[in-house]
Amino acid sequence: MEFNFSEEQVMLRGLAREILEKEVTPELQKEVEAGELWFHQGLWDSLAEANLLGLAVPEENGGMGFGMPELCVLLEELGRTVAPLPVYASLVLGGLPLAEFGSAEQKQEWLEGIASGEVIFSGALFADERGAEYADPGVSATREEAGWVLDGRRSLVPAAPIARRILVPARTPGGMSLFLVDPGAEGVGLEARRVTNREPLYELGLDRVRVPGEALLGGEDGRGAEILAWLRERATLATCALHVGVCERAIQLTADYVREREQFGVPIGSFQAVQHRLADNFMDLEAMRWTLWRAAWRIAEGLPAAREVAVAKFWAADGGTRIVSSAQHLHGGFGVDLDYSIHRYFLWSKTLELNLGSATPQLARLGADMARTGPQESS
Repeated sequence: MEFNFSEEQVMLRGLAREILEKEVTPELQKEVEAGELWFHQGLWDSLAEANLLGLAVPEENGGMGFGMPELCVLLEELGRTVAPLPVYASLVLGGLPLAEFGSAEQKQEWLEGIASGEVIFSGALFADERGAEYADPGVSATREEAGWVLDGRRSLVPAAPIARRILVPARTPGGMSLFLVDPGAEGVGLEARRVTNREPLYELGLDRVRVPGEALLGGEDGRGAEILAWLRERATLATCALHVGVCERAIQLTADYVREREQFGVPIGSFQAVQHRLADNFMDLEAMRWTLWRAAWRIAEGLPAAREVAVAKFWAADGGTRIVSSAQHLHGGFGVDLDYSIHRYFLWSKTLELNLGSATPQLARLGADMARTGPQESS
């Protein structure tokens, strides 16, 4: 396993950090949080102009042709600045499966737009508003001469009103299939739910929604469940990358604060208890970071990574909770001041902790997998 970042990855990190730290200001965050769509066109355009939205899009479709590690680099930087943008929705839930499983026509139609930022995609991973993932997708698709008719519901869909297409799992006579659904089509209903970090996620209702045959992703060979599992693995890792960025910046803000905040005539950072707590946070962050990159490396190498992704998500959820709780505590009254930045990192961390399963479900997933398949050789 290579522990060093490549020259290209270092350059990508520097470019993303430069743009985001310059443009994601408290004023911009407040403006977006007060709006309905959780989207800032100017910031989105800045990432598009730097071609960062095309990181994981193939070069022949207008992108940079990179993979999951480079996408995680970008997501980490988004987490560091808690940037309110649908990068996870468009690039991970939409762009990745489209690039991997889309037909030549689908790739030609959509990927260049995703890379340029002109097109936003999303995906409906969840069966209900509690974040449950059922074998029955909650949506049925019936064949008709001109295409398909979809009925049912999916929950917690990000960026739904601004997405050109939403990837929706549906039950078909041959098993499970995935469809690219136009959220503006007749019969589609969207109802917003604000989650902890104030992002609106949408309840997606489908009432006899007609989609053309070319909207089917991956063909009619019953591979929908396989594709959905493939996507879930990468979506889970993407939340881990965001969480690492959130926690890294929360520790940095806290360290800066305790160096300046004085009590009894000395900085509180000189207190041994404060130092121990921040040291524990740093160790949690390193565990989050190491497990993230091990899983990303295995995915990039085409190796099985289900266990590694579950381990990364466990550490992100478990360690992340401790880190942001410490940050809130060590900031004292400033920790709950809505005019001070640290509260956003706490809210983002709680949202990311629960997205695609908190710590305990990851342990249950690991235990079930080990009981089924036995020990796994290290590589």
